[in-house]
Amino acid sequence: MRILVVEDDTNLNRQIKDALTEAGYAVDVAFDGEEGHFLGDTEPYDTIILDIGLPQMDGLSVLEEWRRAGKTTPVLLLTARDRWSDKVQGIDAGADDYVAKPFHMEEVLARVRALVRRAAGHASNEIVCGAVRLDARSGKVTVEGQSVKLTSHELRLLSYLMHHKGKVISRTELTEHLYDQDFDRDSNTIEVFVGRLRKKLPEDCIQTVRGLGYQILGD
Repeated sequence: MRILVVEDDTNLNRQIKDALTEAGYAVDVAFDGEEGHFLGDTEPYDTIILDIGLPQMDGLSVLEEWRRAGKTTPVLLLTARDRWSDKVQGIDAGADDYVAKPFHMEEVLARVRALVRRAAGHASNEIVCGAVRLDARSGKVTVEGQSVKLTSHELRLLSYLMHHKGKVISRTELTEHLYDQDFDRDSNTIEVFVGRLRKKLPEDCIQTVRGLGYQILGD
C-alpha cells in the first residue's frame, strides 16, 4: 500500500515515514499544504496522513479541496490534543479518522491499517483467500497454517491483491501502489514478483487475466 504523509515538522514527518516504511508501506512525504494538495490530487494513494497546521495551505483547506474534487482517499487527520474544534471541523470536512498529538506511533499504524482495511471492504485484519491467510497487522502470511517467507516487495504485492481479492488489478495500478514517488518504476518487475510469489503459494492462487492484469480469488 502507498501512503502520503503531509506534516511540516521535519522530525515528526521522518518518524512517521520510518515507521510506515518499516511496516511495509511505500511512503511519499510533503512538508506544506500546497505540495501535499498537489500530490494527493495527482497520485493514487491508499491512505493520506494530513496535519491540520500546515504552511502555505492549512490541512482543512487541503482536505476540503480534495473532497470537492471527488477524491475519496481515506484521510487520517493529525490534530492538537487541546483543539477539539479542529477534530469536529476535520470530520465535517471529510476526514475519515483523526489522532491527537502527541501520539504513540503504534496508534497511527493501527488507524492506517483500519482505514486501508475498511476502504477495501474488510472488517478484520486477517484476509483469507483460499488456503492463503494474510495478517495485515503483523504482515505474516501462511498457507494451510504453514508460514511463508516473503520479501518486502512480494508482501506488498500479495497484500494489495488480497485486499482487493476478486478484482482484476493492472500492472500499472500495482506499480503505482507498490512504489513511492522516488522509486525508479518499471512495471516489468511486477511480472518478476508475481513469478516468485507463484512458487511460494498454491497453484492458480494468482491468476493472469490476459491483457488486463492479475487477480486473486478465494473465500
